[in-house]
Order: sequence, then C-alpha cells, then structure tokens
Amino acid sequence: MRSVENPHAGQGSAVAVDVGDGIGALVIEMPSELEGVEVEMRPETGGHLTHVAVVARPTPQGGFVHSAVFFEVAEGSYDLYVRPDGPVRLRVDIAGGAVAHAVWPT
Repeated sequence: MRSVENPHAGQGSAVAVDVGDGIGALVIEMPSELEGVEVEMRPETGGHLTHVAVVARPTPQGGFVHSAVFFEVAEGSYDLYVRPDGPVRLRVDIAGGAVAHAVWPT
C-alpha cells in the first residue's frame, strides 16, 4: 500500500469538506495529548493510505477541540491507527454525501 502525502492537510483551524456522490468526510475528536500525532486511515478493502495530523481547533466558546479531519474519503469501511504502525484503535464506515463523526478511544 502507498501512503498519500499531503503535508498541509488538516493543519488549519478552519475546516471545509467537499462531500457528494460516493465521497464523504470524517471528523474524529481526539485527546489533547495526541496533538501533532498523525492518524492514518486504511481502507478495509486495501488501497491507498491517507493520514492527517491531530490539530487543536478553536471553538466558538473560546476553547479548543483537538481533532483529526479526513476531507475527501471514498465510501467504505476504514481502520484508523497512529502512524506509522500502531494498533487499530477505531473502525468507521463512511457514507457518500455525509460527514461521519467519531471519538478516539482513550
């Protein structure tokens, strides 16, 4: 499998996703101690690996929430883990045209 590199993905505080036919997105709430760590997404059917960093994003209430955001994800099931080869910590299903939400297990 090949890892897809995007050095700026998920680095900003503002997030915009583009979902539609067969393409969804995923927002994962993360523990603050994982800020800067990269989370990788592996399709259960095999294929390209994608990763993003955990970023502290401001909230309207003046605080921060730590999250990992995968912007354009093909419909399907995925395993997620801390790069490069951590154990699978989360499994998610992505639906086209929707933004999935998950909480990283502690």
